[in-house]
Amino acid sequence: MTRSAAWTGLPAACLSLPLLLGSCATEQQQVATREDLLAAAGFVSRPADTPQRQAMLQRLPAGHFVKRDVNGRYVYLYGDPLVCGCVYVGSEQAYGNYRQQMLQRHLANQQDMTAQLDSSPSPGTGFGPDFF
Repeated sequence: MTRSAAWTGLPAACLSLPLLLGSCATEQQQVATREDLLAAAGFVSRPADTPQRQAMLQRLPAGHFVKRDVNGRYVYLYGDPLVCGCVYVGSEQAYGNYRQQMLQRHLANQQDMTAQLDSSPSPGTGFGPDFF
């Protein structure tokens, strides 16, 4: 069996494991992970527990940031109707912290992928061309 034939049963999105790891997770898992990062960055969760907050949550694009000017200062809103039914609210600093965390995660994923690609089997391990 050839190498490509051995992998044909896997979804293409799951083959680039570190880069597309999120695509193999459920949408709820992805949102929950993002919410952990938001909280660590300094965002505050505001439950949509009033009619006004529910209306705001419905107006926000789900899973995306919206930048708003409030009294001359920018705040960032992130609506999550799927997992918590809430709006995350953060300052410019919290948004910067979140972006820095995402950059660090991206770099770590790239390093993991490079390490995996560099750890090819050594000669004599039985995983030569005949194995595939």
